[in-house]
Formats: sequence, structure tokens, C-alpha cells
Amino acid sequence: MQIIRTRALRGPNLWTRSTAVETIIECARTERDITLLPGLEERLRARFPRIGALRPEGGDQPISLAEVLETAALQLQALAGCPVTFSRTHATVEEGTYQVVVEYTEEAVGLRAVELAEQLIAAALSDTPFDADAAVAALHDLDEDERIGPSTGAIVDAAMARGIPIKRLTSGSLVQLGWGSRARRIQAAELDVTSAVAESIAQDKDLTKRLLHAAGVPVPMGRPVTSAEDAWAVAEEVGLPVVVKPQDGNQGKGVTVNITTREQLEAAYATAQHYSDEVMVERFMPGHDFRLLVVGDQLVAAARREPPQVLGDGVHTIAELVDTVNQDPRRGSGHGTALTKIRLDDIAIARIAAEGLTPASVPAQGQRVVLRNNANLSTGGSATDVTDDVHPEVVARAIEAAQTIGLHICGVDVICESILRPLEEQGGGICEVNAAPGLRMHLAPSFGRARNVGAPMVDAIFPPGEDGRVPLVAVTGTNGKTTTTRLIAHLFTAHGWRTAMTNTDGVYVNGRQIDSGDCSGPRSARNALAHPETDAAVLECARGGLLREGLGFDRCQVAVVTNVGEGDHLGLNFITTVEDVAVLKRVIVQNVAASGYAVLNAADPHCAAMAPACPGKVIFFALDRHHPVMATHRAQGQRVVYVDDGHIVAAEDSWREKIALRDIPLTRGGTISFQVENAMASVAAAWAIGLPWDTIRRGLAGFVNDSDNAPGRFNVMDYRGATVIADYGHNPDAIRALVQAVSAMPGKTRSVVISGAGDRRDEDIRAQTRILGQAFDDVVLYQDACQRGRADGEVLALLHSGLQGAPRTRYVTEIHGEFLAIDHALARLQPGDLCLVLVDQVQEALAHLQRRCAEAA
Repeated sequence: MQIIRTRALRGPNLWTRSTAVETIIECARTERDITLLPGLEERLRARFPRIGALRPEGGDQPISLAEVLETAALQLQALAGCPVTFSRTHATVEEGTYQVVVEYTEEAVGLRAVELAEQLIAAALSDTPFDADAAVAALHDLDEDERIGPSTGAIVDAAMARGIPIKRLTSGSLVQLGWGSRARRIQAAELDVTSAVAESIAQDKDLTKRLLHAAGVPVPMGRPVTSAEDAWAVAEEVGLPVVVKPQDGNQGKGVTVNITTREQLEAAYATAQHYSDEVMVERFMPGHDFRLLVVGDQLVAAARREPPQVLGDGVHTIAELVDTVNQDPRRGSGHGTALTKIRLDDIAIARIAAEGLTPASVPAQGQRVVLRNNANLSTGGSATDVTDDVHPEVVARAIEAAQTIGLHICGVDVICESILRPLEEQGGGICEVNAAPGLRMHLAPSFGRARNVGAPMVDAIFPPGEDGRVPLVAVTGTNGKTTTTRLIAHLFTAHGWRTAMTNTDGVYVNGRQIDSGDCSGPRSARNALAHPETDAAVLECARGGLLREGLGFDRCQVAVVTNVGEGDHLGLNFITTVEDVAVLKRVIVQNVAASGYAVLNAADPHCAAMAPACPGKVIFFALDRHHPVMATHRAQGQRVVYVDDGHIVAAEDSWREKIALRDIPLTRGGTISFQVENAMASVAAAWAIGLPWDTIRRGLAGFVNDSDNAPGRFNVMDYRGATVIADYGHNPDAIRALVQAVSAMPGKTRSVVISGAGDRRDEDIRAQTRILGQAFDDVVLYQDACQRGRADGEVLALLHSGLQGAPRTRYVTEIHGEFLAIDHALARLQPGDLCLVLVDQVQEALAHLQRRCAEAA
């Protein structure tokens, strides 16, 4: 078995809406049926007993090693705690070659699971050891390292529940919610609107206390100190017992409470100094430790925190009791678990020493042994939910504290005997406020009801009814998709939206190009949707990006499929038939929002067949309103777009809207049928988004099909009285459409300049000149700058063979170099002639043509 390629599909893809790892595997003949490898299944199960069933129940087909890898990679992740359920193995058209697809939730974990599954198979084949338990543990640790922590995860989960798109910006907890100009960001439990000033104030314990005291919020008395002697002076000043803590600490690090002697204070001062140069001494408030979570102007959760402790049984030592408590599956070593393991470290040993105990001591039955003075969950504490018990006056003081500091999300630490009474009545107070508070104690308290604290945080960013999305149209097809993308983007701009557009020419945002080259893939889509000026997006989705990585978004409001033809790189990446192409293009239709639309070409049977896959509604378009698909759709009261009496007509039930073709320059008065189809698709998309019809009319009238608006898409120029048309048509379907279009244009002698892409099938290359040979008098051949794996001259030979027996062509010449070929064709033109130039280097060739036409003017 040999793994040829492994790649991560980071968005909805050919196989699933989930993220997945796709692996291409070659299996030798005996590896296509493991029964031909005696004892292999037994050796596999001996090494990985929990691998599960290798075949569906009741199945009797042979099991290949590729399917074993699929099952093992999925099961390894599942046992590591990853919520994955989808996997599939597909036999390709190449004998012995399989596509294995396995879902993942964290990319690094999914890729590693495939590697470990391969190692398992290798060990079973060679009868060498494989430690499955260690593999699962390693995956579990990797998953904990990679996945978002529980606090950020709660906010992300709440956002996803509301349909808000998520993009993780770093390997840490910085996450973007929403797209473009509507996007917001969070980091842990902190909003992007929270100022650095507020966070800085919260870290300064003394300043926080002074501001709260000035606002009438009860706080413990005390001040910063510079030495152990100064600390003792403050302790005598405010009265024992006291608390010593780092002035800018967090998570309870370096905090010592209930200090009653000078020796204890000096030791606590040294501990606090380890975490901060500035140390705070405050009056100790007796009572329980409560954490109140404030979001905006409301209290959303409250918990009573208990310090890490064990309960004696008269049999086991303190160390043994700690080990027993740490066996609770909720306890872990990081912040990814509900609770943290209790540490029997120097601080804990010093704490129990004050009671005359050591780790080897055996506490009596029922004796409570506290191992730390602070109750932070990060040091092993536990929490009990008390949200429903908080007195309204305590709620008011907590909200005042958060607003005084300026925090939108705030963890307010309260010390008091009872949360059921006002703080002033019982001498309680607020000892700290915390920016980016941990949420574990509220999400999974040790006791009591869990609180969905992520939801109010998302509500604070996105008011009800908002999902952070911008209008998004995805466009795919064999031909016409770039022109359609550009025209839809033009209509959006006419509406006043700052529009992001991706296509095979680049990435554009608000009229400015921010990237160049073929940008019709998912990376460019993600960049466009991340741009802060994006009010709406129109994204071209080519087959390469879909196969390589999936979509760059989770769903779109409108999906447009212009057509499905034979010329779209057939023979590459196991896409061998038009039906295969249709299944791939259908991905954008499958990922339309339930409230959205698919815009489909009714005259193309492959497009029309996609309609049932759309979760939303469908708008069909076609030149012929009487086409059976159109007629049926109209009869059902659904939306259609067609041509009638020189107009593009949008119809729904008895309602009609008409736009004259003479007012749409792109169509040249309706004479270029493929441009009419592109215009219909664009009108349907704009209608689906909800643009006003006056805006649609104005946008169509203002879209000129020149080299600026649509480079390489039927750009018409004048050269000394001859008509020159530049186009990027590069497959047989596109050539047929171009021939049909130019046949309606005058031309005494018709010439064409053409090359061929080396990554097409031989038959597709021949077909291009076979079609052209029936419509053009002169043919000028040139070789592409990049032959894409072909030998020098190989493509030209195929083009020549396509011209054999051409009924019309009388002149064929071969010129080395695209620009030289263009110049040769231009030199032969006479007034009234017509020349079609099929460009390879689009921008450079168009610039060259424009210079030549300007020189000839």
C-alpha cells in the first residue's frame, strides 16, 4: 500500500459539508482484499482491538487496505474524544487506486490520525508492535493542544448555533465571528470593543479598588507595599487577618489569604513577589468566595468557589486522597477540562503544614483538609452554581463594578458570608474584577446547573436577528463564470455596496485589486470575506479549488451554475466525465442557505438536475421560455428568467419585470447568445439577493464588456477598420459559443489566433481547431508560454491534426510566441475583416493588442 497524496479539505467539499482529510492510496492486487493476506485481520485486531467493524453489517464486498485505513483513522480520532462520524472510501477509475476521506475537527489531529492508521497497517503487515493506547493518548493530547479552550469554545458554539460564520485567526483563542464589514472578533472571553485601558485597570488591583471605592462599591481596605516590613505595617493598619497578592496577578497565582502572623505574612510576601514586583496587602474578608459573571448590563451566571480540598476517611494519606480525587475524568492538566487536577506542591504542603499535617498524614473520617487558600479552578478548586440565589443589590454592585472599570465581559470576585443578602449588611465586598474571565465554572460546575454563558456574549456582539454575514453569491460553471461574476459584482457596486470579488484574474475589494493571478479558489474567498470593507461578495468557484480544499465558506446566499460542459479539465483528479464535473459543481448548490436560491441554467440538463440538491429555492434561466423545465417551474409559481421579444424577463406567478436587451451593452443588442445567458444569470442572482430593479437596470446599462470590466471576455476592438475580438476561451464548449457569436458579426475574411493548454485531453485540443476550421479562413497557431507537462511542439501538432480536412480554412501558419502570432494576424487584416484572438497571457496580451490598436488609430 502506498499513500500518493494527503490533503486537508477545509470547507464543504465533494464528499461532505464537514472538514475532512482526503488521501489517495494505491493498493497492490493482494491488498485490495485482505482475505488474500492470511492472518492480517487478526494481527490488526491484536494491535488495535477497538478498531471496530471493517465492513458494513451484512456487506460481502472485499475489504481493501484503503478501507482499513479509513476505519482506523476515524476510530482513532473517535477514541481520542474527537466528535467525528463521517468517512468513505471510493474506488477510482484507476485500478487499485482509492480515495479515502475521513472527517476531522482539528486539522493536525486528522492528518496525524491518518499517519497513525498507516503505521498500524504497516505493523500488522510486518508483524511488528503497535501501541494503540499510546496512539490514542497522543491524539487526545494533540487535540487538547489544538482545539479552542472551553471559554472561547462556549462563545464559538453559541455563535454557530445562531448561524454566525467562524474563522479562527491564530492557534490560540483569537476568533473572528462574521464576514467583512460585519465581522467582530473575540479573544478568550473578551470582546473587540473592550479597551486596552479597561483591561490595564483591571490588572492593577490597587487602582481597581480605588475606582470602585470612589463609586460606592464595597471593597477591602489596603494598599500596595514595597517590602515585607511595609506589608506588616499595612497589616497592622487595616487589622489582621489580611490577604497578600500580586498587584497584577491572575488565576489566583501567588495569592495567600487569612494571614494572622508576621511569619505567615513574610512567607506570603515572598510568594507574591515571585509573580509580580508589586505586592498588595488587603484586609481579609471572611466568608465564601463567589464569582459573578457580568456581560454588558446583566448578570448571566454566578458560582461559589471552593478551594482544592480532600475529605479524610481515616485510612488513606493526604497524598493518596489527592490521587483519588484527580482520577475524576472531569479533571485535567490544562484549561480544556471542566476541572483542574489538584497539585500537592510547595504551596499545598505549606498550607497543610499550618495545621500540623504532611502529605503522609492520615486525616480522620470526615476531616476536611484544605490544600490552598484561594479557590481558583486553575489551581484545583471546585464550583457550585448559585446564579438563581444572588440578591438584586449584589447584582447591582457587580454590574457597577464592571461598568466602572469599563469591561464588557467581567468576572467579579465577591467575598461574603451569603450571596442572599446585600454586601453592606454583612461586611462583604468585591475584592477583584477580571478581564477575559474563565468560564469553566459556569459551563460545567462541580455542582448545580450549567449555564450557557456563551449565548449572552454573542448577543452582546450581534443583536438578535443578525448573523454577521454579508450577501454572498458563489458562481461556477464551465464557461461564462468569470463574466457572470464580474457583472454581478458590478450590480452590487451600483447598489452602493463595497463589493469583494474573486475570479481567475484576481481578488478585488471595493474596486481595488488586492491580489492577482488565478484567485478562484478557497484561500482567495476567505481573504475576500475577511476584508473589513466587504459589504457583499461575489466569488468564482473553480473546480481546482473545490477539489484541492473545498469551499472557502460554509454556505452562500445564492449559488449560480452557468453550465456544465466537456472542456473543464476532464481526465484530471479522477474527474473523467461530464457527470463527474456536474457532481463537483453541485457542491455550491448543496451549500446554499435554506433562505437562499440556486440560479441554474434550465437548458443544460446537468444544471437542471442540480435543483433537488438545493436546500433553498431555485431560479431557472434559459433563452427559451417554453423549455419544459422552465414551463414546469413557472407553472409551480417559482421564479424564472428568460428572453421574450428582445427583453430579459423575470417572472414569478403572474408578476413580470422586463429589461430591454438593447440596454445591455454586454449582449450587443442580444446578438451574442452566451452573453445574454450570462446577463440572465446575473439578473437572477441580483433578484435573489433582493436588489431593486432600478439598480439592476442601471448596473446592466453601465457594464461595458471591455478589457477593464471583463478582461479576456469577448473584448471587441477596432484595428484599421477591422474588428478584433480578444477572448480567453480555452475549451470546446467555449469555442462553439464564440463561433456562434462571431458568426452574427460582419467579416470579409475571418481569421483566428489560437494556442492550446497542455493539461487538456488530446481530443479536447483537437476539437478546438476542428470547430474553428469550419468557421475561419485563416488560422494562426502559437504555443502557450507554459506547456503544462507536454513536450515542446506536442500541443501544436494536435492543433494541426484538428485542422485536417477543415472545410473553410485555406491558410494555416505557425508562429512561435503569442505576441508575434498576434502581430502576424494583425498585419494581414484589411478593413472589414474580423479576427478572433484566443489569448493565453490575458493581461499582457490585452495590453499588447491595445497598444497595436492605438498605434493604428
